[in-house]
This record gives sequence, structure tokens and C-alpha cells, in this order.
Amino acid sequence: MQLARGASDDPYVWLWALGALALYALITYGLTYRARARRGSRHPARDAVHDLKDREDPQPSDKRLVSRVIMLSGAGLTGLVAALTSGVVRTLAVGLAIGAAVTAWAYYDHRTQRRASTKP
Repeated sequence: MQLARGASDDPYVWLWALGALALYALITYGLTYRARARRGSRHPARDAVHDLKDREDPQPSDKRLVSRVIMLSGAGLTGLVAALTSGVVRTLAVGLAIGAAVTAWAYYDHRTQRRASTKP
């Protein structure tokens, strides 16, 4: 009898996913901190954490759709890179693909969140 296995031959796929989410949170925090510091906040670090925690205004549906398309395209690109490479090159290429995709996703979300929150 054979035990059920995951779809991937890499046992650390979940670490890549957690790393991507942590990178998204870090980039989003950095962008929010920068925006707060530019606006002259006395405590930009604390305000940035509160801004991340208190996201009550969701994105409009068209912006949310674009955000999800960016996210899924990044995941597809990362999967394609992982399928086409192997060894050390795979690790480096997947890391770069994840970094680029998550940066684009976080930056888009940050820009649309700012615009949505400045509207009356």
C-alpha cells in the first residue's frame, strides 16, 4: 500500500508559499510606512502597523479583480519557472520570480488602496 503524496516533488513548497505571504506583508508595510513618513506622521512605524490592521475599506471590485489577476499570473509565472528549471538555478529563478510577482502585487494593492481611501 502506498501513502498519498502531494502533487509536488519538493517537500518545502509550503515554505515558499509562506515566504511569499511574508514578503507581501513586509513590502506592504514598507510602502505604508514610507507613505506615512512622507505625510509627516510623528510615529510612522506605529501608524503603518495600524493601517495594515485596520483595512476596513476593501478595494472596488474591478481593482480587486486586477489584484487577483496579478497574483495568479505571478503564481503561474513561478510555476512555469519551477517546471522549466532544475537544481540551484531553480531555487534562484523561483526566488526571483516570487520576489518580482509579490512586489508587483503589493505595489498595485498599495496604490489602489491609497486612491480608494482618499476619495470622499
